[in-house]
Amino acid sequence: MEPSQDTDIFISHLHADHTGGLVGADGAPAFANATVHLSAPEWAAMQADAGSATLVEAIATQVETFEPGAEIVPGTVTAVVDDGHTPGHSAFLVSSGEERLLYIGDTAHHFVVSVQRPEWTIAWDQDARLAEQRRRALLQRAADEGIRVYAVHFPFPGLGRIEARGDGFTWVPER
Repeated sequence: MEPSQDTDIFISHLHADHTGGLVGADGAPAFANATVHLSAPEWAAMQADAGSATLVEAIATQVETFEPGAEIVPGTVTAVVDDGHTPGHSAFLVSSGEERLLYIGDTAHHFVVSVQRPEWTIAWDQDARLAEQRRRALLQRAADEGIRVYAVHFPFPGLGRIEARGDGFTWVPER
């Protein structure tokens, strides 16, 4: 598949490790025909961030904002309220028939520390207290509902499930 064939890009938040592939070396959008889905609070934060000016300029005409918690693609993709790491950080619940996948973005950065001790925050959490609350709630939901999880910062391939254990949780990777 060529980048020009992509139609939808879902961005959890403004950090470069989640947006870096949106703009090519020539400064043009890498996915020229795609809609870039971003929460309204995150887009506002991105526009206010001087370090994101080049990215904002490149993708501005492609951005379609949504309110946190909105159903973005009916019956398929729903944004999950998950701010705290950044002002509009979003997780995404992707559904197909009976199958569900929860993309958690930067809700949890480490498959042991962030999961077993969700109250431990990291320096990149802009609102540490809110990030902790959101992390615990999202991990609890994943455990309670048995949702398959994709965690970009966990060991490859980052797919697995969350199980409740004591006061925390455990990451159970897919084999």
